[in-house]
Amino acid sequence: MAEEVKTPSLEEEGKNFIHNFIDEDIAEGGQFQGLTVHTRFPPEPNGYLHIGHCKALCIDFGTAEKYDGLCNLRMDDTNPAKEDTEYVDAIQQDIHWLGFDWGDRFYYGSDYFEKDYEYAVELIKKGLAYICELTPEEFRANRGDIGVPATSPYRDRPVEENLRLFEMMKNGKVGEGKMTLRAKIDLASGNFNMRDPVIYRIRYINHHRQGTKWCIFPMYDFAHPIQDALEGITHSLCSLEYEDHRPLYDWVVSNVSIPYHKPRQIEFARLGIDHTVMSKRKLRQLVEEHYVSGWDDPRMPTLCGLRRRGYTAASIRNFCERIGVAKAPTTIEYGFLEYCLREDLNLTAERTMAVLHPVKLTVTNYPEGQNEAFSVENNPTDPAQGTHDITFSRHLWIEEEDFLEEPIPKYKRLYPGNEVRLKGAYLVRCTGCVKDAAGRVTEVLCEYDPESRGGNPADGRKVKGATIHWVDAANCLDAEVRLYENLFSDANPDAAPGGFLSVLNPDSLTVLTGCKVERAMAAVAEAFDRAENRTGVNAPTFQFMRNGYFCLDNRDCTANHLVFNRSVLLKDSFKK
Repeated sequence: MAEEVKTPSLEEEGKNFIHNFIDEDIAEGGQFQGLTVHTRFPPEPNGYLHIGHCKALCIDFGTAEKYDGLCNLRMDDTNPAKEDTEYVDAIQQDIHWLGFDWGDRFYYGSDYFEKDYEYAVELIKKGLAYICELTPEEFRANRGDIGVPATSPYRDRPVEENLRLFEMMKNGKVGEGKMTLRAKIDLASGNFNMRDPVIYRIRYINHHRQGTKWCIFPMYDFAHPIQDALEGITHSLCSLEYEDHRPLYDWVVSNVSIPYHKPRQIEFARLGIDHTVMSKRKLRQLVEEHYVSGWDDPRMPTLCGLRRRGYTAASIRNFCERIGVAKAPTTIEYGFLEYCLREDLNLTAERTMAVLHPVKLTVTNYPEGQNEAFSVENNPTDPAQGTHDITFSRHLWIEEEDFLEEPIPKYKRLYPGNEVRLKGAYLVRCTGCVKDAAGRVTEVLCEYDPESRGGNPADGRKVKGATIHWVDAANCLDAEVRLYENLFSDANPDAAPGGFLSVLNPDSLTVLTGCKVERAMAAVAEAFDRAENRTGVNAPTFQFMRNGYFCLDNRDCTANHLVFNRSVLLKDSFKK
């Protein structure tokens, strides 16, 4: 199915077809009439949650909230190859950070290994499962084709022999890959998932919770419906790739003797975002081959990476709610995710001044050694956030780009003879500059108007120059600032002819040192230094006036070494 590139509407809400189905199910005469709506979120603990999982999270937990129901959290740890308790802990942390909770309904798929085994034995006794000795190569060769049935010479094995061989598999007396247990369904089915699928395989591997107790492991398509039914799930909400697996899901819960209702599986389209990849395998490769600094690298689409970059839980949940629930695959503009963050931070982030590419500005007619304070609003959109003081003195820092010795057309910042406003302070007129031996400007010279405190001249003259930000050189701190762009230069890295690694953006990270920030940031950093579980919460976020939104880096920032990550630019690239 071709993907549609989608620009979400900010005015229209999409119809949620899942809720329509649930409304039918719980209505009078519906299959779940009188039952509590019960969903589950079943991540595999083999990596960190990413923005794609957020859609499923919001659907599973959000649906339970809407219907005053329940949502379980279940670790799908039936495939032990890449699973680890590190990921289990991280998944729980991320879900809580988003604002969802599962109460006491936390489970592991491996909790049901004994039950899975019992139901597999039951299927064998019913003549609905058999031991197959085809090698993986032979299995593929005998799978058949459209109009050509699959084959297996082991399909008609006697029940007693199947039970004996399955017991041998369980007891570790069969080599890995030598035997599998297959469901006996329909070798001629047009749905290849129903052509006697494998439901158990042998793996001699250590399980993160079960150790070496088990050497046979149930396949997801067998274990998952059993787990759902045992937990009393009414609606098993999953992504679209499981649509063709739904007949197998229904077959399993219909043919084992679970004394509960049969859950209903409903599929929805996965979330796609341009300029990123969502495959756990690819994200793992980026981490393990050191293309990024870790799972929480701010360029990664993982929740811990987005949190480290300054994304808020509210912005991500708002993003997921606004894109809606679709049946057809769509790709969303990354700019829309940025829009949701910018919208949230505009209301909550404190304004401060920071200079990223500093050049000295000397106010030549301001007395040496003198300083004064100005009060500035913390957030003009919310007066309740109060004000804070900044100091002003003879020597300031301004942005390098705010001065040109020879101005270009329409340039309204500092150049010899031009007058501008210093944000919240005074009007200044540029009188010249100082250069080093290489001709580089090292100092900009200006004179201030003492009668223009607050930026308003006493004589009422109109100032055509821009308003620029600044930092007091006598009362500021050095900081490291990290500027992030998309990790991939191609909008669809998965389809890049040379592979997704071939379109890594070499400019996805720029590190600036020697940036200048207000001294008040020291107290903020000291408080954050003392915070518990720094990586699991949002670090303080600020709007650096004229530059964008920035947050303290939740790993590397200390009171003695300020590190800020750019979360998002002020300029909105999203096409509404």
